[in-house]
Amino acid sequence: MGIALKAVLAALIGYAFGCLSSGLIISRLFGQIDIREHGSGNAGTTNVLRTLGWLPSFLTFLGDTVKGVAAALIGQALAGDIGMHLGGLFAIVGHNWPVIFRFKGGKGISTSFGYIIVFDWRIALILVAVQAILLISSGYMSLASIASAIGFFVCTLIFGKPWMYILFSGIATAMALFSHRANIKRLLTHTENKLDVKKISQKSKQTMDKIKSRKKDGK
Repeated sequence: MGIALKAVLAALIGYAFGCLSSGLIISRLFGQIDIREHGSGNAGTTNVLRTLGWLPSFLTFLGDTVKGVAAALIGQALAGDIGMHLGGLFAIVGHNWPVIFRFKGGKGISTSFGYIIVFDWRIALILVAVQAILLISSGYMSLASIASAIGFFVCTLIFGKPWMYILFSGIATAMALFSHRANIKRLLTHTENKLDVKKISQKSKQTMDKIKSRKKDGK
């Protein structure tokens, strides 16, 4: 198989991984709901956090990150650097616009993080710090995610990465900004919602209480 076909295969595998929506799976397991019908309507970590609480959100983040890592690694094994980039990038595309879920997915930040871990783990660690600092200081998850997306591209330049890395980091950053366009508008008009730790903790308790109740009824 030629390198071009291997690259195409890497992209297809990446998209297939991306379509595996952790948010939908976790929301059905924990809340018996379709997370896209609640909150912001996105099937990503933040909406799961606001709707179901801490544990479901962490599991959603973990699942979406793992699929980004897996897609990039499989792509890399198939077609080297170009396969890694295509696998990771198309995992983000699949997450954001999954064909099996009527193209309604998340915003791709967790899956992007998985891709970035394979891209360069040092950049991934820097972006974790950026995300944490901005989230703690501002309370806006969207602002932290947007800054991390831009930081990804900036770090790629600072680290002196080859042109292919710069190109794909730019595409990934552009997709993240496009997915957050409504959040950007709300941030500019000061109408964006901050994370409410108290409400999230209450949602966590309600979710776990419902799970315990279902287990009890099932006995």
